[in-house]
Amino acid sequence: MPEKLQSHITLPVEGMTCASCVLRVEKALKKVEGVSEANVNLATEKVSLSFDESKTNFEQLEKAVDEAGYKLILPEVQITNGYEFTKEKQTFTPHIANPTSQISNRQPPTSQELHFAQLKKEFLFSAVLTVPIMLVSMFAMSSWFMESFPISMETTNKLLLIATTLVMFVSGKRFFSIAFKLAKHFSADMNTLVAVGTGTAYVYSTIAVLFPQWLSISNASEHVYFDTAATIITLILFGRMLEAKAKSKTSDAIKKLVGLQPKNAKVLRNNVEIEIPISDVQVNDVVIVRPGEKIPVDGIITKGFSTIDESMLTGESIPIEKNVSAKVIGGTINKNGSFEFRTTAVGKETMIAQIIKLVEDAQGSKAPIQQLADKIASVFVPIVISIAILTFVIWFVVGDLGFGGAMLNFIAVLIIACPCALGLATPTAIMVGTGVGASNGILIKNAESLERLHKVQTIVFDKTGTITEGKPSVTDVIVLNGFEESDLLRKVASLENKSEHPLAKAIVDFAKKKNIPFCEIENFQSQTGFGVTGIVEGNAIAIGNISLMKEFSTDISQTEILAEKFSHEGKTPIFVNVNGMLAGIIAVADTIQSTAKEAISLLKKMNIEVIMITGDNKQTANAIAQLVGIENVLAEVLPQEKSEKIKQLQSSGKIVAMVGDGINDAPALAQADVGIAIGTGTDVAIETADITLMKQDLRGVVQAIRLSRKTISTIKQNLFWAFIYNVIGIPLAALGMLNPMFAAGAMAMSSVSVVSNSLRLKFVRL
Repeated sequence: MPEKLQSHITLPVEGMTCASCVLRVEKALKKVEGVSEANVNLATEKVSLSFDESKTNFEQLEKAVDEAGYKLILPEVQITNGYEFTKEKQTFTPHIANPTSQISNRQPPTSQELHFAQLKKEFLFSAVLTVPIMLVSMFAMSSWFMESFPISMETTNKLLLIATTLVMFVSGKRFFSIAFKLAKHFSADMNTLVAVGTGTAYVYSTIAVLFPQWLSISNASEHVYFDTAATIITLILFGRMLEAKAKSKTSDAIKKLVGLQPKNAKVLRNNVEIEIPISDVQVNDVVIVRPGEKIPVDGIITKGFSTIDESMLTGESIPIEKNVSAKVIGGTINKNGSFEFRTTAVGKETMIAQIIKLVEDAQGSKAPIQQLADKIASVFVPIVISIAILTFVIWFVVGDLGFGGAMLNFIAVLIIACPCALGLATPTAIMVGTGVGASNGILIKNAESLERLHKVQTIVFDKTGTITEGKPSVTDVIVLNGFEESDLLRKVASLENKSEHPLAKAIVDFAKKKNIPFCEIENFQSQTGFGVTGIVEGNAIAIGNISLMKEFSTDISQTEILAEKFSHEGKTPIFVNVNGMLAGIIAVADTIQSTAKEAISLLKKMNIEVIMITGDNKQTANAIAQLVGIENVLAEVLPQEKSEKIKQLQSSGKIVAMVGDGINDAPALAQADVGIAIGTGTDVAIETADITLMKQDLRGVVQAIRLSRKTISTIKQNLFWAFIYNVIGIPLAALGMLNPMFAAGAMAMSSVSVVSNSLRLKFVRL
């Protein structure tokens, strides 16, 4: 095993039921040496771990969770960072893909599906026994029934004891086993409340049936509560089963994304077409795709053309035309036309795999709003047990209900107070919200970003490639001081051909369309934020903005009116200095995004301040801003100054979001409270941003904010009902106004209602 190998892995955890369970598992794992991070998600019933494999192993992690009262599910073989972990041997070895491996078309059941199946089995067994227990217990109160019933009351109670014992220790085993483990560590959770509540009723009733002489009451065998114990177990299992079913629907977005991945691919090997499992496809393979087929992996078209449906990834319903050199994304659908493409990414490097990972990470992360629930959960169970004991003592000593009545109130307090809904309030909404975002081409990196977005007061848009298409073109060429247009364009295009700037590319493309030949250059230098310089055919040339011209002491007085005119028209004037003389001006204009004006109008209606930031001069910037309806403009801002401008806005107390797509936007995206990257932009911007829009449509910013607001609103609703449920329920139970069986049903339904409320987000229109 390599030294200091940092692993990041997500594993299922069995036995968690409430917010206090989450905290206990996290605390247990963080105590293990080498574990740097442990985040538990109750909705997915999984833990995301970061740990140093040189200091710990899976066996130690499994043991820590087991001692905390829960079960960490380890896969038989797990791949982490290119190393293969074998559960049986507890060792790491380099992982080598099997070239002859076959992919089964049948997916193995998930841990959630197995959990649901087990709960269903336990519930049905419990229900079959509980129904007769309830009926017999209810009719036993009638003297007419007992007189006509062929079995004595004493025998009836013994039969009830046997049936209830099966319910308690077969179906209800999960509650008692976890409660016992926790008790050994002087801890308690929701399982403790259920175990103590039902256990008290069961033990008391058992003593009344088998050892009535121990109880100082007459007719002790008539004071049994087997129906209470059995019904509580059955109702809670029923609620858990419904909850598990509902929770599985919160991850539908992930299932759909996984379902996009085809199983096989047709590749050319030695000029022969063969079909192989997708796991065997390698980078630089040539893949053949026919009409109606899914594209197996990412790549670049080398032959043919088609239209491709990318709606599942981008939310864009209109198929996109693809020609030679166009990128294709694995999992998308080829509509018509056949083509060949060279693979550029396979396995976990494909875009769909990265999106799945991003969504999974977001769903497993915690939103700051959850901290309140976590703090309450950390002290909730001990407080509830104290209230229950106090309730019993007061009713037994002061009240006239006797031991049995005081015990029922004690049980009611324990059962009604289970904090299941509290633990599910935030993660279920986050899961559904991030899933809805992914389905609409909005990728959210973590829950914290999703929460922060709803607070945003100011949005700063980069101009080039964000508000505009980022594909400028030459509109005017003005030649001065005796230079010829073709000669000037040859020199300028030759120099700009070395630059990566979008404006430079526009000039190069313009020259190519005019079939102007390029020539050799020397001493090329890029002056970031100003322009470029170099030697072309022995001539010293400087191309750029006014600031660069001033640096070279170029007289531009004769062109000031013309430059101002271009700027007012939204065109960028590019000055050309040849051997110290102004040789001409080239005007370049960028096409405005078709949805920019609509998006900015919608943001204003949401009371959000909109600002545009650009390195362009003020006149050009103001002209573009005016066209899309932006009043606030930060112009002539150098790339390294963008993040500083964001910081200045934040210092005035504003929550600021930044929207950009270029490498020079990355620092500003990182500085902003929420960074939003256009997915068609650079990988650096996407990596830095908190939220990525898969398509170049600024309405996605509006959709993301709406999604954030809807998600946070749902979380607040969930937390309100979870809190109010306990605030009202515990006093009612303590006052003897709540039957334990009703409390069990209400408690079970509270969790289901929270999950169901979160699922409503799936139908929100963005």
